[in-house]
Amino acid sequence: AGVGKLLKQAQKMQRKMEEVQEELSQKEIDVSCGGGAVNIKVNGQGEFLAVSIDPEFLQEDAELVEETLLEAIRDAAGQAKQVGDDAMQAVQAGMSLPGFM
Repeated sequence: AGVGKLLKQAQKMQRKMEEVQEELSQKEIDVSCGGGAVNIKVNGQGEFLAVSIDPEFLQEDAELVEETLLEAIRDAAGQAKQVGDDAMQAVQAGMSLPGFM
C-alpha cells in the first residue's frame, strides 16, 4: 500500500507540474529599461517573445544601447526564472514525497 500511495502522489505531482508549465508558458512578463527605450516580453518559462527598441534610442552611443539592451535581457531572464522557481516551489510544497524533498 505504501508504494502504491507513493506512486499516486508522484503521478499527481507530475500532472500538477505539467499544468504549472502550461500556465508559465502563457504568463507574459514585460520588462522596460532605459526609460522605456528598450522593452522585452518574456514568458514564465524564460522564452523571449518580443523585443522593441525606440528608434530614437538607436541614435545614441552604441555602447549605451548595448548596455541597456543587455540590462533588459538580464532583467527579463531573471524575472522569468524567479516566476518559474516560485511556481515550482509552490507545487513541491503542496506535495511531499518522502525521500525526494
